Amino acid sequence: MEVAITELRTHLSSWLARVRDGEEVIVTERSIPIARLTAIASSDTLTRLTDEGLISPPRNPRRPQAVGRVRPRSRRPLADIVSEQRG
Repeated sequence: MEVAITELRTHLSSWLARVRDGEEVIVTERSIPIARLTAIASSDTLTRLTDEGLISPPRNPRRPQAVGRVRPRSRRPLADIVSEQRG
């Protein structure tokens, strides 16, 4: 199914509903196809990429934590430092 950009802008929600229902919509500009709208899988992107073998799960699922070091503290307000760098 094809739709002109102006029609797409005017009735975007109804066109997206069609896409959500499984239709593919080709967007045209002056009758020239410029884009394709298709529904995306409802599964989580990371799960999908893992299932497709494009990424692998982390070896250690825990998030690393910085330990053993004192967190640096500024002696001046951060806003003053940023203003100084911008100026």
